Amino acid sequence: MVRIPIDDVSSMSYETVAFDTRDHIAWITLNRPDVGNTINIQMATELEEICQRVNQDQDIRAVVIGGGRAQAFCLGEDLDQFSGTVLGDSPSLSALKDFSLRHNVAAVVASIECPVIAAMNGDAAGMGLALALACDLRIASDQAFFSVPDLSRGYLMSSGITQWLPRIVGRGKAMELILTCQPVDAHEALRMGLVHRLAPADQVLTETETIATQIASGAPVALRYVKEAVNKGMDLTLAQGLRLECDLYMILQTTQDRVEGIRAFREKKQPLFRGQ
Repeated sequence: MVRIPIDDVSSMSYETVAFDTRDHIAWITLNRPDVGNTINIQMATELEEICQRVNQDQDIRAVVIGGGRAQAFCLGEDLDQFSGTVLGDSPSLSALKDFSLRHNVAAVVASIECPVIAAMNGDAAGMGLALALACDLRIASDQAFFSVPDLSRGYLMSSGITQWLPRIVGRGKAMELILTCQPVDAHEALRMGLVHRLAPADQVLTETETIATQIASGAPVALRYVKEAVNKGMDLTLAQGLRLECDLYMILQTTQDRVEGIRAFREKKQPLFRGQ
């Protein structure tokens, strides 16, 4: 991923995504409500820039990605961008670049170093579901539906859904969702572990903010390290994962936040973490 200087990014304005920070929480809001927040090239580009910006801002301790004013969280990829495609055409270099931008959306979100919560105010499908699965926690509307409709449209998914989904719900359920293209409702999604909590649609953001605030009260370095330990450990043997956890623990002992946490505990006060 190409790093964009923070001074340059901070001066950017976004059209398809809204971005704001307050109280150590970054709020990323998908902003294409008229088309179900479907992901086009511009949105993919803006999401990549924002995720880079988040990783460069050490004041951010948690991130929330939501669907904003749209009735859906994200209905996947904007298929209108393929309207001019001719059968048999060889992809141009520009088209390949655009493909990479769109289909790396979930990976870009997964690269955010601090915890990320998806505030799923409505339905999520295809690439939109992949984007949510790349987050660490998912709070969903109790009226939402989730699906992987790609095969029914005649193409293979390439947004990471074949990798994210089985890691979260297991191979059997993942294959069922992918092969049948049938949506599951919010309550079934909760039972299978696809989402973590349900709330009425108008309370999803409130519920998410409560959790994000709780997370953001923690020590920033420790938050990043625990996410690294869990995510990287998934691809390691148990022995390697335990070694990684131990290494990160030892590094954390050198931080001022660790000293502050112990002092606050002993004095029965609220710690003042500074990310150092």
